[in-house]
Amino acid sequence: MKSLKRVNRLFLITVVIPTCVALIYFGLIASDEYTSVSSFLVRSPQQSSGASLGGLLKGVGGFSQSQGDAFTVQKYILSRDAMTVLNQEQHIKSAFQSPSIDFFNRFSTLSFNDSLEEFYLYYGKNIVGATVDADSSIVTLSTRAYDARLSRDMNKRLLELSEHIVNQMNLRARADLINTAQHDVDVATENDRVATLALARYRNSAGVIDPERQSNIPLQQVGKLQDDLIATRVQIAQMERLSPENPGLPTLRDRATLLQQAIDQVSQRVAGAQGGSLASKAAEFQRLTLEKDVADKILAGAITLLDQARVEAERKQLYLERISEPSLPDHAMSPRRGRSILATFMLGLILWGVLTIVIGGVKEHYDR
Repeated sequence: MKSLKRVNRLFLITVVIPTCVALIYFGLIASDEYTSVSSFLVRSPQQSSGASLGGLLKGVGGFSQSQGDAFTVQKYILSRDAMTVLNQEQHIKSAFQSPSIDFFNRFSTLSFNDSLEEFYLYYGKNIVGATVDADSSIVTLSTRAYDARLSRDMNKRLLELSEHIVNQMNLRARADLINTAQHDVDVATENDRVATLALARYRNSAGVIDPERQSNIPLQQVGKLQDDLIATRVQIAQMERLSPENPGLPTLRDRATLLQQAIDQVSQRVAGAQGGSLASKAAEFQRLTLEKDVADKILAGAITLLDQARVEAERKQLYLERISEPSLPDHAMSPRRGRSILATFMLGLILWGVLTIVIGGVKEHYDR
């Protein structure tokens, strides 16, 4: 009789009482918890580097999944910054302190600490979940609340914040790629402007446009004058040998003298020792022209690099592609009341059976 009472008492403690507590809590006290779920993918138009069929399938449509960036977005969703934004806009801290939530699930009931640091722990454990699929890089975002609309609104806002983070990442990457190239273009443009102005000022001060081209005409004139001078000297030599007393001989000699003077004047203007000759101006002009050509080439190269940087920035652009929108739950998925009560009952039975065997073995040992 005592053994039966002991067994009944043990059954009462391990099975009946826990099951009754579970019935009362899950049947009458536990608050309905609603879960809103959405999913998205972070990808870029960068072509997949894999040449295999698997690589092509991962980059369908010219896009490739960016798993690293998906984890970055996941970290932000679970961050204190995201929690702060939700609390400022939707007052989630106050919502989870509502008396309508049962004692065990209400924030700060057990810890008696309603600081934001404590709420951040509660936020990551009880409110928000974000998982990244290792194969597809799809991020599944779930938000839990004791109000269906609040769970949907939190999920929707977190999606918007995730898109904002992706846009910020794009801006930073674009700035990193383009700013340096744009700076080089600005410097090259200024150097090219300075070289152009220096060449223009020298042309104005020296009174030349292009010494090399300008010297072509005088040199052609010198060539013609030299031909005339040679022909005249040939005539003079013939007359002096055949008819030294010819009255035309002085005229030819005067002509030869004038031709030589003209040749000397033109030659002096082209390549004379004085500073006004075209040859003396050519060296400085060529130096300035070379600086201008180098500046033009550097500017053209900088512009090409800037265009390449812009193409690279577009190639690395990230996009947050929504796969499923945040759902508005119409049924509380937790707590699973029947399952929880049944689990409590089954665990109680198991514990009762184990303790019964242990106690029976101990008693038999002492009876010997």
